[in-house]
Amino acid sequence: MANPAGGTPHRPEQHHEPSQYQGASANALPLTASEDKQWAFIAHCGGILGFIPSLIVYLVFRDRGPFTAQESKEALNFTLPPTVVAAACNLLALVVSIFLPALGSVFAFLAVAIWVGLTVFSVIAAIHVNRGQPYRYPVNLRRIH
Repeated sequence: MANPAGGTPHRPEQHHEPSQYQGASANALPLTASEDKQWAFIAHCGGILGFIPSLIVYLVFRDRGPFTAQESKEALNFTLPPTVVAAACNLLALVVSIFLPALGSVFAFLAVAIWVGLTVFSVIAAIHVNRGQPYRYPVNLRRIH
């Protein structure tokens, strides 16, 4: 429709329907008791893969469930140092094996031994947590508070 004064044409107002998608709120809901136990379990099971899974669970869920906060922090404190040492051993195994293959094998064996230890303790912890019992690793630096 043209504007009689010679300006821009008049357009009728468009009505926008509210979108059906609404983003999540910044404050996520607290975990239920079963979800709290489940995420604590996952934090300990993640130790099989190193410290990254427990770090993710700790950062995402620590404010949503007390059991998850406690157990993911315990798992993170336990898995971080051995994961770093195992990664260093793997790197040393690669570099050293170029010059001294026997010594490179020692570092590789040490990295595997660390991974086996992480796996065994992570499974033990996950079993305890799945029963709803808190777990404390026998040797843990507990540097993250």
